[in-house]
Amino acid sequence: MLYAIIATDVENSLESRLAARPAHLARLEQLKAEGRLVLAGPHPAVDSSDPGPAGFSGSLIVAEFDSLNAAQSWADADPYRAAGVYASVQVKPFKLVLP
Repeated sequence: MLYAIIATDVENSLESRLAARPAHLARLEQLKAEGRLVLAGPHPAVDSSDPGPAGFSGSLIVAEFDSLNAAQSWADADPYRAAGVYASVQVKPFKLVLP
């Protein structure tokens, strides 16, 4: 089943985000290689695809996991969590309708 991982950043997370980004992306690349990643990306803190020093306000990942517990465990192990980038993370079942 698909699950949405919806994360909200702490204030001024950009420096920590950039430091943890390679490890974060490696885990996403693994999901992609396994054919389980639907989409992933950050929420810019301002209305721009390149927010520059404004940074990001959070992230969204939609991927396939065996269960809600498995999705939660995966989210809990995210390098952004360990680096203190995320203030909160919510994991919810997701039903893809379109496209």
